Amino acid sequence: MFKGEYTHSIDEKGRLIIPSRFREELKGGFVITRGLDGCLAIYPKTAWGNLEEKLSALPLANKSARMITRFLVSAAADCELDRQGRILIPAALREYAKLDRDVVLAGNLERIEVWDAALWKENSSYEDMDAVSDTLREYGIIL
Repeated sequence: MFKGEYTHSIDEKGRLIIPSRFREELKGGFVITRGLDGCLAIYPKTAWGNLEEKLSALPLANKSARMITRFLVSAAADCELDRQGRILIPAALREYAKLDRDVVLAGNLERIEVWDAALWKENSSYEDMDAVSDTLREYGIIL
């Protein structure tokens, strides 16, 4: 499981260093794709396989199911770490997530989210924790 928050930079060729704490789970290869809220999502092969199974089981007649499957799968790219622990993020994905230079890699259980640093600040505001707490209670998670 991925946890923690790390700040790194993308080089001029579109390469990003993956934090050493995340590399072990990514050694066998992984998938990078669009994430929700304007970030990218990195899934180890096993987690991606589980997601593919769930997406494949969605009803083809359901428009929302087709849209989310297209959103995730059409942008997905298989990746591997290079010897320096970097990945090359495809240009289309860098454009989608507005990644230019400074990024935040945030562990999020079975995936890593890759955010433009400014967008991360906007999307990681925890000002309304009462609403978050209410949502957790709805799902049976009590802290």
